[in-house]
Amino acid sequence: MAKKFTKKQKKQLLVEIVVLFLATVGAFSIIVFAGSKIASVIDSKQYKIVEERPEMDVQLLQINKYSRPGTKNSGVKNIVVHYTANPGTTAQQNRDYFNGLATSHLTSASSHFVIGTDGEIIQCIPTDEIAYANYPRNEDTVTIECCHLDDSGEFTDATYDSLVKLTAFLMGKYYLTTDDVVRHYDITKEAHITAKECPKYYVDNPEAWEQFLTDVDEYIDKNGIVVDKEDVPETE
Repeated sequence: MAKKFTKKQKKQLLVEIVVLFLATVGAFSIIVFAGSKIASVIDSKQYKIVEERPEMDVQLLQINKYSRPGTKNSGVKNIVVHYTANPGTTAQQNRDYFNGLATSHLTSASSHFVIGTDGEIIQCIPTDEIAYANYPRNEDTVTIECCHLDDSGEFTDATYDSLVKLTAFLMGKYYLTTDDVVRHYDITKEAHITAKECPKYYVDNPEAWEQFLTDVDEYIDKNGIVVDKEDVPETE
């Protein structure tokens, strides 16, 4: 014989069903969000990384107090994207400018990497050393400077592709997610100092920045491998 429920019992049962449904929907939403935003994280012990280091030309700056002090960083917490703000210049020219500060003493400035408009990548400083790019966060950030053709600051397709690959590689090296990839603008804004409109195109077009982060996650999802965090190689 089927059990009969009182009105009070029916009401209580309905409430429990609604609560269970909302909890299920909420959990599903969190999973979907996490999967789309942080594709590199599998769980607390595993990680998805891109092992292949992008092709690059390593031309380390000479040790000097104006662009490469040789000071070890305190551990990398963020990858910071910049634009050079000098349209039409090459990666080589920007690297040589940084190196020339050792003798010109014009200012203190540098970057770990510079990406040219043809997609070429030059490494200027080892990633375990500080660069003069992200004050007041030089001690725990890695910097990527990107060349551009005009005042809009928009990157060429070749520059963009190399930036996606280099960012994905560095994320795997330091166990970071796209939440840890930021614009120079974000660093200055967080520090409550004059906000730098850098990289200009992505400050002017925040939706394009979000698309870049999505493209990085998708690149990792497509090209990455699952590893235990303790097995992630420490490469220079």
